Amino acid sequence: TGCGFLDHMLVLFARHGRFDLELTCTGDTYVDYHHTVEDVGICLGQAFARPWGEMRGVERFGQSLLPDETLILGAVDLSGRGMLCWDVALPTAKVGTFDTELAKEFWLAFTRKAGCTLHLRKVAGENSHHILEGVFKAAGRSLKQAGLTGDDDIPSTKGSLV
Repeated sequence: TGCGFLDHMLVLFARHGRFDLELTCTGDTYVDYHHTVEDVGICLGQAFARPWGEMRGVERFGQSLLPDETLILGAVDLSGRGMLCWDVALPTAKVGTFDTELAKEFWLAFTRKAGCTLHLRKVAGENSHHILEGVFKAAGRSLKQAGLTGDDDIPSTKGSLV
């Protein structure tokens, strides 16, 4: 992507979510990383929404609690409604050259295009780098759990999620 820290986060997201991920992004990183981070979130959200379709055969809900130096709670509902609930206080404004506020922008863009409700909450942690690692890992694990099951049901009493 041209942004080393974002690349690092995407590797963690894919690894812990057990997703195949290959992307290329060229953007105006000479200005800053904002547009690149947001655009990657948009594109990944669109890519995740595609296999869910009418939501037939998804588990729908997923959650994870990731302990390390930090403790991060992640929960997702593949509801068809894009919403981010972000409760992640970060002690620093930057990790290297990466503005830490961009992590929230990434997940806002992702949830809007994926059509999922995603809760991310920092329970404990003091190191911004480790906190953001936990956020991306927790999101990946939660999405893995909520994903496709192979059955033919739509997990809704209304019979529809879209």
